[in-house]
Amino acid sequence: MKLLSVNVGQARPVPYTDQPEGVTGIDKRPVDGPVRVTAPGPKGVGASGLAGDSVCDLRHHGGDHQAVYAMAREDLDEWERELGRTLRNGSFGENLTTEGVDISGALIGERWRIGSPSGSPVLLEVASGRIPCRTFQGHLGEQGWVKRFTRRGAPGAYLRVLQAGEIRPGDPVEIVHRPDHEVTVALQFRAVTTERSLLPRLLAAGAALPPKTLAAAREYTKTYAT
Repeated sequence: MKLLSVNVGQARPVPYTDQPEGVTGIDKRPVDGPVRVTAPGPKGVGASGLAGDSVCDLRHHGGDHQAVYAMAREDLDEWERELGRTLRNGSFGENLTTEGVDISGALIGERWRIGSPSGSPVLLEVASGRIPCRTFQGHLGEQGWVKRFTRRGAPGAYLRVLQAGEIRPGDPVEIVHRPDHEVTVALQFRAVTTERSLLPRLLAAGAALPPKTLAAAREYTKTYAT
């Protein structure tokens, strides 16, 4: 398992976002590195966890629970075949494009160490799946993209930064902790999008979930418990 590319984006104006200034940093491009990765701070205040990367709409993106976004190259390859077009690393706005990592099957709270043991590796924790939005659809330029992406159910993963460090393309990705539950990224994504009846199952992941998701799971369980 390894990191194929580290991708960052700069703020630029686009016609397809409702961000107040009309700008987005979703157009991520691979960089050589090393790139410093740190916890950005609370949602609404913190932006990206990667140095040099822009997150423009802090209402919906960025912060500690969305510090880093990872996408599997294998999933991009599947979309290439379906869409009939080339998708370079970073095409989905991901910061990390991985190879050999089962991101959809990763557990909420799973921890990854990325980087050379002789350097300053980072420690990341899987927090949630990525929810598609209007900006994502406009960036891809695909009709009905939000529904198509949601239907596929392979959203990539947002990660927290537990230990700051530096990463670069080619770094190994090592899973150093897998929690004792069965709440995967794919399950969490389905529960908050198309199958809300799954929300009670998310409670097994506890505080590893983003606070808003944990609160929704608790409220649903309280309301519909028999």
